[in-house]
Amino acid sequence: MNPALIELIILAGIAVFLFLRLRSVLGTREGFEKPRMQPKNDAPKRDFKVIDGGEDKDITDNVDKNSKSAEALKLIKSEDENFTVNEFLSGARSAYEWILMSFEKNEIDEIRELLSEEVAEAFDAVVDQRVSQGLTIEAEFIGIREMKLVEATYSSNTKTAEISVSFVGEMTSVVKNSSGEIVEGDSKQIKRQKDTWTFSKDIKSSNPNWLLVATGE
Repeated sequence: MNPALIELIILAGIAVFLFLRLRSVLGTREGFEKPRMQPKNDAPKRDFKVIDGGEDKDITDNVDKNSKSAEALKLIKSEDENFTVNEFLSGARSAYEWILMSFEKNEIDEIRELLSEEVAEAFDAVVDQRVSQGLTIEAEFIGIREMKLVEATYSSNTKTAEISVSFVGEMTSVVKNSSGEIVEGDSKQIKRQKDTWTFSKDIKSSNPNWLLVATGE
């Protein structure tokens, strides 16, 4: 056999061997992987448009879509792109526990930045009365059983938003006199606390806090 032909066969065999070894190491391209393409400067741009009038589940999951509250929430979101109803309610849940328990423990200074002047004055008056009578409250927060957005309003003139939320919380509490004797309540009995709180915020303000401006049942 011609020596040149033998050499060619040997080289071809080596090439096949190297190809099979390389394939076993790198694998093969499958699925949705596509070769990279360099973008062309003259390629037409796709114009995406947001369709107005679509249902905002962040709003309609919490209030009726045809209600005045829904319209107010739309206005709030149009003024503050970072606002979402669900995030607000999550913050309101945390604020409810913090404010309620601080009030029960006479620790108003801890929550003063979350209260309007009127609510802070009302809380201070109750705490002063407790102190003058030598009463203290020992309370434990169990959790929130129910929570619902009741109403939302927005003033385009003042840029002020107000959102009312109803809470049904569960807690234990006892009232003790200056001698440490229980005069009211039972530490082993869970009671329900029903409240409707209204939070307010100047949407254009740099202060991120919503203030508690009204309380009721």
